[in-house]
Amino acid sequence: MTTNPRPPTLTTAGGAPVADSQHSITAGPRGPILLQDYQMAEKLAYLARERIPERVLHAKGAAALGKLRITGDIARHTRAHFLQPGRVTPVLVRFSGLTGERGCADAERDMRGFALKAYTEEGNWDLVGSHLPVACIRDPQKFPDLVRALKRHPVSHLRSSTAIWDFWSLSPESIHQIVMLFSDRGLPSSYRHMHGYGAHAFGLINDANERCWVKFHFKTRQGIRCLTDAQARATIAEDRESAQRDLFEAIERGEHPRWSLHVQLMSQQQAEALSFNAFDPTKVWPQDEFPLVELGELTLDANPDNYFAQVEQATFNPAHMVPGLCISPDRLLQGRLLAYADAQRYRVGTHHAALPVNRPRAPVHTYHADGAMRLDVPPRTDAYYEPNSFGGPRPDRRHAEPALPLSGDAARFDDRQGLGDYVQATALYRRMGSAERERLAANVAAAMAGVPETIQRRQIEHFRLVDAVLGQAIAAQLGI
Repeated sequence: MTTNPRPPTLTTAGGAPVADSQHSITAGPRGPILLQDYQMAEKLAYLARERIPERVLHAKGAAALGKLRITGDIARHTRAHFLQPGRVTPVLVRFSGLTGERGCADAERDMRGFALKAYTEEGNWDLVGSHLPVACIRDPQKFPDLVRALKRHPVSHLRSSTAIWDFWSLSPESIHQIVMLFSDRGLPSSYRHMHGYGAHAFGLINDANERCWVKFHFKTRQGIRCLTDAQARATIAEDRESAQRDLFEAIERGEHPRWSLHVQLMSQQQAEALSFNAFDPTKVWPQDEFPLVELGELTLDANPDNYFAQVEQATFNPAHMVPGLCISPDRLLQGRLLAYADAQRYRVGTHHAALPVNRPRAPVHTYHADGAMRLDVPPRTDAYYEPNSFGGPRPDRRHAEPALPLSGDAARFDDRQGLGDYVQATALYRRMGSAERERLAANVAAAMAGVPETIQRRQIEHFRLVDAVLGQAIAAQLGI
């Protein structure tokens, strides 16, 4: 019979051994607690600080660890090491709901986040995507207003259908995502049974310093499974953590979810010849013109050991690129480069990138100094600024991107002119079967119930421009 080894001795945060962790120091058996009981004070202080501010968006999520294996070959398009044939890279993937707080139900109709962090030998690559291939805005100026419309009313502290439909009805570029969100695929049954999309266009750079444009798609190998609104209500009544539970338990059982990684590729010449802006995130690239190229496989095979350390403290930033990848002129993406890093410094801390879950596996050499959460002790050096004469890290021009030609006047242009916001939504709607069209109209009408009629009518006009039948069906169900 084996005996369990003696457990380690409990200590304070400073390492002092603890003799009793259940009873405070008091003045006699019935007297008050003494101020000298630092151990009690420390326990209470840590409890008060156990939570960091939740994410404004994507507050509730689940994550898993795994590997990204490259089986295809796009070496002629990119010099990124981790995208070369045969490479295997450790990853963390976080799934989430967009709108709700940390206590929301998983089965609500909402955008789902699909964020991937690849720990490559050249640094971290973060792809911050979702389960739909398009966004509902294209200018980051509108992002704070979108978030406020999605969140709780400042007076009632309830979510306001009026606010979000008012915002959407005044933002015609949202119609493509709205049709997707209220279609069958807008409500996945679990994180394992949905696709993931980078949504934005990114750049690839090859050894000859030539650039092409790329979109990333992760196609679930478990098959697409979705819920109707009625099924979602029944799921929420039984289990508010349905997606979290499904992912965690599947991995614990050894049923490791997998996705096929595909890319779409576009040259600069093709981008210039398109009838729409190739860098508009409310649009998809037609797959008959830009076919999917299978590149690899994503497998999630391990659950985190500690949710807070490896999921809640995980930070994702679309600015995290590696040599061979670059940013495109997508305006919404460019706004996210600023917003994500700023949010993470506020929410997690100045040196959040040094936490174990965020720290690159590649060497890090910066001149960032001091501040809260400085976790390491820098070596003695005279090279604490740049440029310097003491052997400190220096830029390397070999990693410079090719020049991106730009032209035009600097102004605040109206982004609605001539952009064809309804064309792709129309094509999507007309590919649906009659039953799915009926469910789409019913889902939209249910979501718009109780919204002031002036807003309903304004939004219905957008649906009529997608297809007259769709607009009429929604109007009929709303009785207007």
